[in-house]
Amino acid sequence: MQPKSSSIQECPVGRAVETVGEWWSILILRDAFQGATRFDEFSQSLGIAPNILSRRLAHLTASGMFVRRRYQERPPRYEYVLTDKARDFFPVIATLLAWGNKHLAPKGESIVLANRSSTRPFDPIVVDAANMQPITLANAVVVAGPRASRGMRKRLASLKAMNPAVAPAGD
Repeated sequence: MQPKSSSIQECPVGRAVETVGEWWSILILRDAFQGATRFDEFSQSLGIAPNILSRRLAHLTASGMFVRRRYQERPPRYEYVLTDKARDFFPVIATLLAWGNKHLAPKGESIVLANRSSTRPFDPIVVDAANMQPITLANAVVVAGPRASRGMRKRLASLKAMNPAVAPAGD
């Protein structure tokens, strides 16, 4: 069941989760970034039931993450091509990979993200494009955007993290 709260529907994180938050969708996108385009490639890589894969691919296509393109006439066969919207999701996958390697690989990294030309491993971080400084919980706060509703502005104003003088949760 999808959340119906207006604060979730208005929130960009809520909308993003609605688009790609289901774990099969993220793994399908991961495989697409690694070159998979065809149903059988996704199926073989993921070991996913065909009905679930069909639903996830249809959802990702309807959400604008893939364009479905016919590559064979008889029988009709389709491939799923990443859109610009999907390619813009790649940094999310890169940061998930880095986070997983840091916190969920006690015996060491099984894969790393590397520079395409030199294969030097990357250490992905999220930075502010204006000053190239890392964005962290300690230096970031959410504020209402120009299209925020009155309800969203009220919700944001009630958050402890909205007050720059309040230290973020955690250690």
